[in-house]
Amino acid sequence: MREHFYKTGAAEGDKIENFQSQVCVCAASTNLTCEKGRAEMGLKMTNEYEKQEFFDQYARMPRSREGLSAAGEWHQLKPLFPALAGKRVLDLGCGYGWHCKFAQEQGSARILGIDLSGRMINEAQRRNGGAKITYRVCGIEEYEYPEGMWDLVVSNLALHYIEDLEQIFRKVRRTLRREGIFLFNIEHPVFTAGQGQDWIYEEDGRPKYWPVDDYFIPGERRTNFLGCDVKKQHHPLTQILMGLINSEFGLEAVEEAKPPREMMDVPGMKDELRRPMMLLVRARVR
Repeated sequence: MREHFYKTGAAEGDKIENFQSQVCVCAASTNLTCEKGRAEMGLKMTNEYEKQEFFDQYARMPRSREGLSAAGEWHQLKPLFPALAGKRVLDLGCGYGWHCKFAQEQGSARILGIDLSGRMINEAQRRNGGAKITYRVCGIEEYEYPEGMWDLVVSNLALHYIEDLEQIFRKVRRTLRREGIFLFNIEHPVFTAGQGQDWIYEEDGRPKYWPVDDYFIPGERRTNFLGCDVKKQHHPLTQILMGLINSEFGLEAVEEAKPPREMMDVPGMKDELRRPMMLLVRARVR
C-alpha cells in the first residue's frame, strides 16, 4: 500500500506522516481493544497496540513523536475549537492525549480522555498528563455519558470504528450541557467506501484513481496498517450529518480536510487533493 502523505520535514529514513497512519491511531480506541476491554465486551479480536513490535512502530511515527503540529488536519481542526477557559472537555478515543493537553493549555477546568488501549492510556499519562486531566481505559460505546456533564465532546479519528453511529450521537447529546459543542474528525465516506483504502495504480506505480464502491451501503470495511488487519465502519455522508440533526444537534461547520499550501512540495502531496480523506464537523446542542 502506498503511503498517503501528510507531513513535512521528516528526517531521512523516517516515514513521512500521512492520513493513513493518522487514521489507524484510533483503532486502539474501539476495534483493537486492550485485554481489559476485550474481557468486558466479550470480543474475540487481536489488539495489535498491545504487541510491543507493533506499538514501537506506531511510536516512531511523526504524529506520535511531535503531536498536533505533525497532524495534517490540525490547521483546520484547531480553529473549530470553542473557547475552553473554565470548560469541561471529554475526549472520545484520546490516544496519546494530545487534544487533552491542548484543552488544558487553553484553560479547561476538567478534562477526561478515554481509550480502550491500555498502552495508549499509559502513553497519554506519561506524555500529556496534567492536573486537570484524567485518563481512563474505556470504550466509546461503553462510557456512561452522564447527563449534562460536558461543555465540549471532541473525537479525532475514532468514530469510523463505531457501527451504530447515531446511538453515540444521542449519547453525546445527552452528556453535553446547554449550548455544548460536539467536534469530531471522522474518515471521509469517499475514503472508507471502497475495500482496502488504497489507490488503483498505473503500471509505473503512479496513482490512477481512488476506487469508490458500495457507497450507499454502510457497514464493515477492512484495511491493513503496519501488518494489522483493521476493521472500520463506512458511513455515507447523509448518515453522518442527518444522524446529528436527528439527535437534536445544529450543524455549525462541515469541512473536508486538505493539505496546507506549505506541504505541496512534499512528494505525493498533490495526490491528496484528488480525494478527501477526513471530514471535520462541529455541531451544537439545539
